[in-house]
Amino acid sequence: MNRIVLGDNLGVLQQMETGSIELIYVDPPFNTGKRQNRMQMKTVRDEAGDRVGFGGRRYRTEVLAQQVGGNGYGDRFDDFLGFLRPRLVEAHRVLSATGSLFFHIDYREVHYCKVMLDEIFGRECFQNEIIWAYDYGARATKRWPAKHDNILWYTKDPARYTFHLNESDRIPYMAPGLVGAEKAARGKTPTDVWWHTIVSPTGKEKTGYATQKPLGILERIVRVHSNAGETVLDFFAGSGTTGEAAAKHGRRFLLVDESANAVKVMKKRLARYVEA
Repeated sequence: MNRIVLGDNLGVLQQMETGSIELIYVDPPFNTGKRQNRMQMKTVRDEAGDRVGFGGRRYRTEVLAQQVGGNGYGDRFDDFLGFLRPRLVEAHRVLSATGSLFFHIDYREVHYCKVMLDEIFGRECFQNEIIWAYDYGARATKRWPAKHDNILWYTKDPARYTFHLNESDRIPYMAPGLVGAEKAARGKTPTDVWWHTIVSPTGKEKTGYATQKPLGILERIVRVHSNAGETVLDFFAGSGTTGEAAAKHGRRFLLVDESANAVKVMKKRLARYVEA
């Protein structure tokens, strides 16, 4: 049965059965030291604008409103790894023998988190560092703009795990003229660099949750790294993208978050998948 749980994720994890989950995806707070807020914006055609769109057309960004409370939350920990470690120890315990963990973080903390995950899972169980690259948002002027997140993939067993590459979506070749018409039309399977736009601030996918991740990213993970009927767990569930990806592809989901606002967003978004 699909479930959405409001509560401390550590307590929920500790009550779960060992080896009961086939796939875990988590997108914990990134320890940025900033408050995460939602901004409502619109773009207006303006040849002197601050954004460049399709065909080189320029647009001006206008901020309509900024949500400081509500879904906004403080993203700072005095001991970030101390907060994460017991939760990831439990995540390792509840994973099935062929299960995978996908740990989503950014450049500020990824190197510390990888060392910690190597200790918990074993370095031999590290499979990939996936780079999710996008091109949206403010542009730094004193350094190269940071436009990627890091997703670390670990397995419970170093050699025996679920991986159905043929179930992945396919992407265009960067140089289609070099591979022939048939291959170009079919596209290719992704590498460890995933180019995917962020959730559009004005698109239908947007739930209003400040750190919502794109459905396409989660669908790729779910389809390749789990089987129909298995259970997918996200214990920093936020807007519930993991649950929607799981349900769309015939998997069950367990979503946990300590934010009442997050649970409210998820219940609305996933109402058709959750039994009353």
